[in-house]
Amino acid sequence: MISGIGHVAFRTADLERSLEFYCGKLGLTEAFRMHSDDGKPWIVYLRISENDFIELFPIDGADQAEEPQGVGYAHTCLRVDDLEATVRELEARGHESTDTIRKGRSGCIQYWITDPDGNRIELMQILPDSLQATS
Repeated sequence: MISGIGHVAFRTADLERSLEFYCGKLGLTEAFRMHSDDGKPWIVYLRISENDFIELFPIDGADQAEEPQGVGYAHTCLRVDDLEATVRELEARGHESTDTIRKGRSGCIQYWITDPDGNRIELMQILPDSLQATS
């Protein structure tokens, strides 16, 4: 069912400072950027391994509908091989569906759940034409 962690997302008050830490100190590489309509960075993807990423969300960027809007942890993403089958299995195990499978801006499909404490978890299937697969 679960095949890995797709990404961990952080909101950052200072994108350049975060890039210096994650890339300059930890040795990660920038994979790609997604921009808001006004051209500002919306998400910066940093590559950990072939299919594992850290997402940086500048808190001054537009288009951020997720709560909370503070600096720090935003959500955990678990990578799955077959999202539809995973959602069916979750439902069979008693999970009440509160979301629908949808295609994200990067070209992956995603489904959102929360843990008992309210922490957001994204289930994501990487599609062949997504930014994650082609970058």
